[in-house]
Amino acid sequence: MIVKTAKSLLVATLITLGAAATINAEPFTLAPLPYAADALAPVIDQETMQIHHGRHHQAYVNNLNAQVATFPELATLPLEAIMSRISRYNDAVRNNAGGHYNHQLFWQIMAPAGQSGEPSVELYAAIKRDFGSVEAMQSAFNKAATTRFGSGWAWLILDENNKLVVTSTANQDNPLMDVVDIQGTPLLALDIWEHAYYLQYQNKRGDYATAWWQLVNWHKVNELYGAATL
Repeated sequence: MIVKTAKSLLVATLITLGAAATINAEPFTLAPLPYAADALAPVIDQETMQIHHGRHHQAYVNNLNAQVATFPELATLPLEAIMSRISRYNDAVRNNAGGHYNHQLFWQIMAPAGQSGEPSVELYAAIKRDFGSVEAMQSAFNKAATTRFGSGWAWLILDENNKLVVTSTANQDNPLMDVVDIQGTPLLALDIWEHAYYLQYQNKRGDYATAWWQLVNWHKVNELYGAATL
């Protein structure tokens, strides 16, 4: 009886360890969209959202999980920590960790039109201080989006001096990475890869950037700004 019990415990332990190993092998997951795929229409159509989230973002997650075998510490680090030391890793980690972080933020800082709110008193004051007006900030942001050559992202960030700055990055880089020229805490992010807008806007990236402001989830942006200024 004792031998049988010990054997049963051993089997159960091995099963548990095997399950844990399976889970740890894929520490990164794709969260569901925080709204229905058609909720951002007509600014962003349902098909674009389904392809963008379910295929492109999922691919970044899958590819990043594949890199855990090469860099096991990735499984123990928050995405933000990976960004801050991205220079230690290969291009596959840089591209796919960046892609996962960027898209995860992108979905959260959008909301269906009419549910987006407005900048908080504190954020509005900071925008006015650093840009002169919300309209001037939006103009600078749109310029960053439309003048970025090739694929990339446009950003509104809070830099180390607590100043709001508009910038852009190539590919899946972001301002948290230790390899970019202008670093800071992301508050707004606009995906300007063609797959983010081409089905609906074709080559009219400027129209996409302008229309996108209808979807900005200021509730989330206010939250990010508040956390960054603590």
